[in-house]
Parts: sequence; C-alpha cells; structure tokens
Amino acid sequence: MKRHATAHWSGSLGDGKGTIDTQSGALSSHGYSFKARFEDESGKSGTNPEELLAAAHAGCFAMQLSHFLAENGTPAEDLDARAVVTVEKGDNGFEVKSSALSLTGKVPGIDEAKFKELATKAKEGCPISKALGAIDITLDAKLA
Repeated sequence: MKRHATAHWSGSLGDGKGTIDTQSGALSSHGYSFKARFEDESGKSGTNPEELLAAAHAGCFAMQLSHFLAENGTPAEDLDARAVVTVEKGDNGFEVKSSALSLTGKVPGIDEAKFKELATKAKEGCPISKALGAIDITLDAKLA
C-alpha cells in the first residue's frame, strides 16, 4: 500500500507560499507558509507539516488502540486522541523534538490499569510512532 501527497512552493522561505494536496482530496490546494509554520501560534493562518504530522500521529494511535481494545474484548465507545508536535530551533535549524499524545477513552468493562497498558502498547506500536522513533513520544491516557 502506498499513499501520496504533493506540495508546491513559490518564492523564498520567508515571503513565499505553497499548497498541499493529498491523494484522498482531504486537502486540495491547501495553503501553507512560513508564517503559518513558524510565526502564527494560533494556527489559523494555514496548515503546516507539523500540524499534519500531529494529525497523522493522533489518528494512527487511536486506530491502533481501538484494535487492541477490541482484541481484549472491551471495544471502545469513544477515543479522543490529541497529538502535540513540538518544533524547536536548534543549532542546525528547526527540528521536530517531540509528540505528546493525550487520550480520553470511554471503554466499558475495562479497568484503568489495563486501559493504560493497551494505550502504551498502541503508542509504541502504531506505524506513525515507529516512524517517529527519533523523537520523544509521551502519553497521558485516562478513562472518561
């Protein structure tokens, strides 16, 4: 299985702008810029690669955990996952330093300890977590 996305960029880093398109069409000529990536803390001026990475990580983790919960005989009613990707300027430019996963789950029939065990297993086993092996990944999981 292969998935793809494309990016187009025009201009210099600080003054240029670009668009991102995804295979699914979820993003179609979606704008991004230096401001959206490094200056606008509100996140309202357009998407950026780190935001997309956070979305991918949260989605992958939630799907992986749903599988482990079903295998355990305790399928989830709801899983609300969030990933916060941190980017910092280092000696060699900007670097993705971490992804902090947080999760609230509504899972009938499971105790907190087993829920956290399976959430940790999902954090370590989801394909995006594996791809992010060079950064720190943390998890805060709780039952609703």
